[in-house]
Amino acid sequence: MIGDPDFDTSLDVVKAAIDAGADVLELGIPFSDPIADGPTIQKADIRATKSGMNVTRALDFIRRIKQYKDVPIGLLMYYNLVYQYGTEKFFRDFHQAGVNSVLVADLSIDDADEITGPARSAGLDTVFMVTPNTQPERMKLIAARTTGFIYTVSVLGVTGSRDDISDTVAGLVGKLKSLTVVPVCVGFGISKPEHAATVARAGADGVIIGSKVVGLIESPPGRQKRHDSSNLRLPRGD
Repeated sequence: MIGDPDFDTSLDVVKAAIDAGADVLELGIPFSDPIADGPTIQKADIRATKSGMNVTRALDFIRRIKQYKDVPIGLLMYYNLVYQYGTEKFFRDFHQAGVNSVLVADLSIDDADEITGPARSAGLDTVFMVTPNTQPERMKLIAARTTGFIYTVSVLGVTGSRDDISDTVAGLVGKLKSLTVVPVCVGFGISKPEHAATVARAGADGVIIGSKVVGLIESPPGRQKRHDSSNLRLPRGD
């Protein structure tokens, strides 16, 4: 989440992720009603908003990242932010800042025309989600409208770290790989190295880690240790 917990710390975290080998960055702009996200990222939205982050400051943030390294950047957005800014202007400005793709989490594929034209005109790729209960005909429609990568949701529900990865992932990835040549990446619930290994064995082209990273920003390992040694119980995240 851009601006979590503040602009400078957030920038340092992103630079650290790049230095650690992240192939692509998935960044969010804080929004009041992130309906696809669980408690961990919801709290990040609140922290980032309180720090003063907004769409305009996010543009500056992305420019600074691109000055540091030209790593691909995908935004995970909610449509109200795009619409209020002006859809065509949003895609144009963020492409110029260095964004490569946009996923609008609360925009159905049935309403994809709201963004596909402006995104294509601006030079941005579109990303859409497929879930375990997406019907085959709908998968074909999503695959046909996606130019960036397909965001494959591994579980039913919202974002958040989980102990186990769903056993539906392999079948879902296999179906999608038969429908499209764009990369198939898996997210939601990925929080352990073994989860990433399972996803890789299933044939996915990428693994998306969100809540686990955001949780570390909220409670860094050093702080966790200090709290544990004082017998304090940390609030439980997702």
